[in-house]
Amino acid sequence: MDLVYLIILALVQGITEFLPISSSAHLILAPEITGQADQGPLIDVMAHLGTLLAVMVYFHRDMGAAITGKLALLQGRVTEGGRLVLLIAAATPPVLIFGGGLYVTGLADALRDPMVIAWATLIFALPLWLADHFGRQSVTVETLSWRGAVLIGLAQMLALIPGASRSGVTMTAARAVGMARSDAARFSMLMAVPVIAAFGLLAGIELARGADPGASLADGLLIAALSFAAALAAIAVLMRIVDRIGFLPFVIYRLALAGALFWWAA
Repeated sequence: MDLVYLIILALVQGITEFLPISSSAHLILAPEITGQADQGPLIDVMAHLGTLLAVMVYFHRDMGAAITGKLALLQGRVTEGGRLVLLIAAATPPVLIFGGGLYVTGLADALRDPMVIAWATLIFALPLWLADHFGRQSVTVETLSWRGAVLIGLAQMLALIPGASRSGVTMTAARAVGMARSDAARFSMLMAVPVIAAFGLLAGIELARGADPGASLADGLLIAALSFAAALAAIAVLMRIVDRIGFLPFVIYRLALAGALFWWAA
């Protein structure tokens, strides 16, 4: 695969993965706009693996607490880190089950359509604004209820629609249950760890079987490394923006992107 195009894909993935604007949508649109061959879902997931490492590095304290908390759970003790593990565990199954269904039936590829992306980008912008504008900011990651975690997990299923944005729908749901903006962003990104890891494992199995002739290990490693660097910077910027401004800039971007997509696809 062309080196320059791989760099573009990596930067797009790294910058957009944790912003509520849909990295999958941008990765699907990249070949449409540039005229390049579609990079395929497996390269998409390899790019996601780079961003997985980025979120683990940025939230290394949470990750450390989760590891020690999991060990404490095995000993019958529930620590703050252990509770975080249980909250994420409660929120994760819906998207894995739904995603597995889309993969087995082949519907995942059917959703990779510019008009689907345009409508999803537009439709899911309004709930994000409403939840952010009217939502309370009284709940933190540490005080999130089990019910709240499950609701956020159910919302995460919508992330499998390109253009909906995994970060977008989970942050929307988190704000709807009263989470503070920075905590909503933090929990959304921590939720991404098991999801990206699961789909990354699936992609690795498919790559080992040679299911994607257009993808090579060298391509995957390069895009993962570049996505990691871009994502690390994007996470830091996101946390500052949501603390100071909120999610409105991303809502405006989504509306503009949807308009451009409708015009381009017409």
